[in-house]
Amino acid sequence: MVEGSMTQGAGQGPVVRTATLRDFRVPPYAQVPVEDQPAHPGNAYPEGEPPEGYTPTERDLPVINREDTHRLPGTPDEAPAAAPVDSAAGPGPLYVVGDVHGYLDELLAALQEQGLIDADGGWAAGNARLWFLGDFTDRGPDGIGVIDLVMRLSAEAAAAGGYCKALMGNHELLLLGAKRFLDTPVNSGAGTATFQAAWLLNGGQKSDMDRLEDVHVQWMSRLDAMVEQDGHLLLHSDTTAYLEYGDTIEDVNETVHEILNRSDADECWDLFRKLTKRFAFRDEAGPTAARELLETYGGHQVVHGHSPIPYLLGEVGSEDGEEDEGPSVAGPHVYADGLAIAMDGGVTMAGKLLVVQLPLTS
Repeated sequence: MVEGSMTQGAGQGPVVRTATLRDFRVPPYAQVPVEDQPAHPGNAYPEGEPPEGYTPTERDLPVINREDTHRLPGTPDEAPAAAPVDSAAGPGPLYVVGDVHGYLDELLAALQEQGLIDADGGWAAGNARLWFLGDFTDRGPDGIGVIDLVMRLSAEAAAAGGYCKALMGNHELLLLGAKRFLDTPVNSGAGTATFQAAWLLNGGQKSDMDRLEDVHVQWMSRLDAMVEQDGHLLLHSDTTAYLEYGDTIEDVNETVHEILNRSDADECWDLFRKLTKRFAFRDEAGPTAARELLETYGGHQVVHGHSPIPYLLGEVGSEDGEEDEGPSVAGPHVYADGLAIAMDGGVTMAGKLLVVQLPLTS
């Protein structure tokens, strides 16, 4: 099922389904108990073996090659040097990470490629600043391993004079809701729904829930919804729904935290539903929507995840299931008159897990 399509009435336009969207089927693993889970933190599958019953995402969507898609310099064999620690020089370089969705191995490779971690997975970027844009779990094999890695890197980066921080994605809201409310009915706006059913339909993985501990729940519950860094407004979803939660960044984050702390199922569902909206910055009205957010919260460019670049561009194959061939997604997509940057490279599809330095350079 397409991310957010179970709340189609809440979206900013209907989600177009095609025969090529096979990677959004609910995997059997999401409904099969997994026994003898190895210990964590870190990669829960150190031998590279996925959990029993897990069906890897079929990365069978067509790929894109657009002139307005920023392409990253260098190759995996040409990783940038780690940023040195120099507190007198001010803050270090700024990096952002798109949606990870449980693909821990891909995340480790992307972070190492950018010189942010070493071969052992330890922080290697000195005073660099690293922001994750949300959606750590669901669909991929090791969402809890991803969260554990981010939590560990946060401590290591702080000790080195930098930082590693994260924002709230709609899949964090979904996982929290499934954990707290289980099959409690909520008013979805289109009939009765439950967080648990929605989580499963949107790629919820059984082993993530089995391994979810209080420390993970507390960490996710405290994530902010948005932040401004160096003139970039960082948030997860490409929607203007954030405007409903406050007129400043501080107000939005405080409101989101208050909603989660109240633990009202309907209120949490409404928050999840609104932050699942997408495509606000696309098409003719896109620049206007982006400007509204920037004028309200500050910054000169919105940087978001949530909507995979192939979907954002409408290039998801033909209705008869035939797929175009081309190079893989190589970098973020700059659009809306340059006011928005899409960072979800579609790691669950034919794309790439994106880790890039801001500002983008040609």
